[in-house]
Amino acid sequence: AVVSTQSTGVLARRFGVPVVPHAGGVGLCELVRHYSMIDYIMVSGEMEGRWCEFADHLHEHFTDPAVTKTGRYLLPSLPGFSTQLKEESARFYSYPAGTCWSNDKDAVM
Repeated sequence: AVVSTQSTGVLARRFGVPVVPHAGGVGLCELVRHYSMIDYIMVSGEMEGRWCEFADHLHEHFTDPAVTKTGRYLLPSLPGFSTQLKEESARFYSYPAGTCWSNDKDAVM
């Protein structure tokens, strides 16, 4: 996915077409911040006119959650793609054995 995203960014840059990576799902903000950095460092070298979606929810389930400041993603604090779930979240939401899927109506993360 990284290579195709880079290729799309390069082609879009060549033809003057803006690209806005989608980041509204679980862990997608943690991923697209890398694409935003790749775009800045390897493709455009610009921050003006660059967009990247941010949905401010579910970050509490990741060991290195996406963070923004003044409308821009900050660099990750750990190596990797930042999609490592916290162990307790993975256990709770694991299907079908996770507590989330049990019949216990009082189960809370």
